[in-house]
Amino acid sequence: MSATRYTLPAIALHWLLALMILGAFGFGLYMTGLPFSPARLKLYNWHKWAGVTILALTVLRLLWRLSHRPPPPPAMPAWQQQAYKATHGLMYALFFAVPLVGWAYSSAAGFPIVWFGVLPLPDFVPVDKALAEAIKPWHERLAWTLILLVALHVAAALKHHFIDRDGLLSRMRP
Repeated sequence: MSATRYTLPAIALHWLLALMILGAFGFGLYMTGLPFSPARLKLYNWHKWAGVTILALTVLRLLWRLSHRPPPPPAMPAWQQQAYKATHGLMYALFFAVPLVGWAYSSAAGFPIVWFGVLPLPDFVPVDKALAEAIKPWHERLAWTLILLVALHVAAALKHHFIDRDGLLSRMRP
């Protein structure tokens, strides 16, 4: 593998997290519109499991990135480099913030997380209905912000691939 491409683990984590984040977001939109039922509760648990898995994979991805320098980006104007760095920094922050705020909401609402139905996770915050109501909209806002940044990220990658033809997208292609 050349120095112009990401490592195979970095590529695998990138695409796995991309699919999981898009899936968890779509799933979240779907489940919130359902009437209260055992099926809805089951979907909420699946959504929480996805969030905790995303959080765990994000930790792994960040550790990998810190120990394996990414390839340098192709030449681009300074403002694009700054936008690239800012977008990636914000996305990484949201990869942590969205699941952690969701976990805090679930804990405050009194709904513990049992990862894959076998591993009970500690409450992130104490049970407090008022706190849960204050946290709830932040999970949604942060998730929407993440999805908008992902859309910007995808648009920029496609611009570099189809307009600039600078090989940026091929660095992360499987």
